[in-house]
Amino acid sequence: MERSLDKARDDILANSSTMNLNKVRPKKHLGQHFLTDLSIARRIADTVDACPDIPVLEVGPGMGVMTQYLVTKPREFKAVEIDQESVEYLNGNFNGKDWLIYGDFLTMDLSAIFGGRPFVLTGNYPYDISSQIFFRVLDHKDLIPCCTGMIQREVAQRMAAKAGDGKAYGILSVLIQAWYDVEYLFTVDETVFNPPPKVKSAVIRMTRNQRTDLGCDWQLFKRIVKATFNQRRKMLRVSLKQIVPDPLSLPLPSDFLTKRPEQLTHDEFVMLTNAIAKVLTPETKL
Repeated sequence: MERSLDKARDDILANSSTMNLNKVRPKKHLGQHFLTDLSIARRIADTVDACPDIPVLEVGPGMGVMTQYLVTKPREFKAVEIDQESVEYLNGNFNGKDWLIYGDFLTMDLSAIFGGRPFVLTGNYPYDISSQIFFRVLDHKDLIPCCTGMIQREVAQRMAAKAGDGKAYGILSVLIQAWYDVEYLFTVDETVFNPPPKVKSAVIRMTRNQRTDLGCDWQLFKRIVKATFNQRRKMLRVSLKQIVPDPLSLPLPSDFLTKRPEQLTHDEFVMLTNAIAKVLTPETKL
């Protein structure tokens, strides 16, 4: 395996100075915006260094602009790509067969990629599926202790937002921060992409926190977070009626249910979940 990785590194380095960034046609239906600035590509690749000594999986390598830096790091590396044209380009230019998986990250068996070992996830994520990617990370939080990469700036701001930060704070904020510490690292201008997106991008890093137990039922917690933020302008005593018939009967402080979800901290959502769990029947918990 080490010999194959060394060969892949040699191929990447030999080709990096002559990369033709117009080789693969960006496809709108895949949300492809290829990064063309090599200095930014290196900065994003280096975000994985905060989680050393475990393998790295890159999502959507495209033409290898980040891959050329990731594959030189002293650790096992693989990439998953759903675009056949990109796969052919990487195989033809960088001996991708040694590290490239042709498939869909959203449906593949993540535990099989590195034999059940934890790994760092990174990539220049397509805007239209970035939230789906992060929800998949949550489903595999014990397998992915660190996740970095570039996404739409608005999504990055939501992921890092705290209670009281207004409309940026929402479902993604609460669910991800239940298990990860989120860092907003830097903003990326739209001019360094082909084609340029209509919005700015940002690079984030998520690092697994020390929490091993949420303190409440995780499935019910998710249900409550989604239900309340889907009616975010309503007070909890109104939005919670879709879960409990009489929210005012919950064992909570009298003013708690006059709040809106964007005002609740993680601990308060845990408190709310446990209060609701006490009054739900097994049927209504589904």
